[in-house]
Amino acid sequence: MPNPALLVLTDGRFPAGGYAHSGGCEAAVKAGRVHDAASLRAFCTGRLHTAGLTAAALAAAAAGRRIDPLLLDDAADARTPSPALRAASRRLGRQLIRAARAVWPDPALDRLVGDRPRGAHQPVVLGLTAAAAGLGPAGAASAAAYESVAGPVTAAVRLLGLDPFQATAVLARLAPDLAEVTAHAVRAAAEAAVAVETVGDAGVDALPAASAPLLDLYAEQHAAWPVRLFAS
Repeated sequence: MPNPALLVLTDGRFPAGGYAHSGGCEAAVKAGRVHDAASLRAFCTGRLHTAGLTAAALAAAAAGRRIDPLLLDDAADARTPSPALRAASRRLGRQLIRAARAVWPDPALDRLVGDRPRGAHQPVVLGLTAAAAGLGPAGAASAAAYESVAGPVTAAVRLLGLDPFQATAVLARLAPDLAEVTAHAVRAAAEAAVAVETVGDAGVDALPAASAPLLDLYAEQHAAWPVRLFAS
């Protein structure tokens, strides 16, 4: 039976700030790349297998607690070329850790706040939060992968006036991809943990670094807009 904590952590009502972010969907809508359910699914599929995979692997590695969270935070920084996305990720990390410490108090979360007072990257915080909630690497990876597409899908309803039933169908039909990305992330996190234990900090390079250059470009453009509906 799935751990109920996973349901709490991925619930859109969990006060971690994700509802204010579109995951690049707002900029994609303005660019005309997302305009209906089919294009939304294509956008989410691409995001899931790039940014989503990277985030899921970082979260799984943090949940496994075999790699220093600060090393993972540095790895997340290196995998986020866009300054706007780095800022958004750390802002979300600050919001998540505040909620997590209230719901699932844990010394590892307290230490991370002390070590990264300006905020750690959201996937790293998510992984530590998952561990504090009694979830393992698979649960953390699943949560990160789901969040990478749930945000854009929810945003598309507001941005496009998309039928909520169609939007939910897009998310449901991504289930096989979500399972694939979660499994990939868990394997990569385990391999990275072994590599770090074997060769030191350089072993973190075993984590995925799947890139999505258009998302980086969209993030920089979006950050410069004087008026926008979402924070990112």
